[in-house]
Amino acid sequence: MSLQTIPILMYHQIDAEPPKGSPMRGLVVSPKTFSRQMTALKLLGYQGKSMGDLLPYLNGEKRGKVFGITFDDGYENNLRCALPVLKRHGFSSTCYVVANQVGKTNSWDLERGVVQVPLMNALQLQAWVDAGQEIGSHTLNHANLDTLTETEQAIEIGQSKTQLEALVQQKSGVQHFCYPYGGLNKTAVQSVKSAGYLTATTTVRGRAVQGQSDDLLLPRVLVSRTTTWMQLLFKCLSRYEDKRAVNHPSDVYAP
Repeated sequence: MSLQTIPILMYHQIDAEPPKGSPMRGLVVSPKTFSRQMTALKLLGYQGKSMGDLLPYLNGEKRGKVFGITFDDGYENNLRCALPVLKRHGFSSTCYVVANQVGKTNSWDLERGVVQVPLMNALQLQAWVDAGQEIGSHTLNHANLDTLTETEQAIEIGQSKTQLEALVQQKSGVQHFCYPYGGLNKTAVQSVKSAGYLTATTTVRGRAVQGQSDDLLLPRVLVSRTTTWMQLLFKCLSRYEDKRAVNHPSDVYAP
């Protein structure tokens, strides 16, 4: 039996298109585009899954036409614009939340001149979970873990889990993690494991391979503002993304 490839989509904001020239404009996907993308995959018989729902497929316990849906940072527009589409198709997803920024804005982007937009507050995060979606951790402060000491990494990774679990009632707890900026190293991965996370996603391009990909170093398929539904299908169903991985997760363990 051939090994199944599983694309894990990486989104950020789902909202109206920012003005031309806006920094990081490419990370804002319009609600209409998002809807078309989800509809296209659904029509081909695919089911969108949160990381918790996807894990049995990643580990080879289940087989099926599935893909992962992830949203980085915890934007309020995920609840407002993405959730109705997810519910319409019966899809689940994981939103990675920056624990110390709940109810605030994306202040880590200030130096880049990125427009500040609201992040979900505790009540909105609970509404997200109550609607069948999932939250995961994106550290305490959207930290680039590769720049921190081992102790600082452990705090950002472990305390964010504890903080989010105290803030939002989620039956499974917070079991899934995402490395901000894709920044990681060997000690960061070990801290993720020690904290009890079951999966962790990276910014490495590519699709996960059932039973072979490291659950704590999972690649993803970036979806940008200009990604059409046809382009997304090509990324998900061909080796296009696999061939464009800028680095391999095993590089984490290089000296």
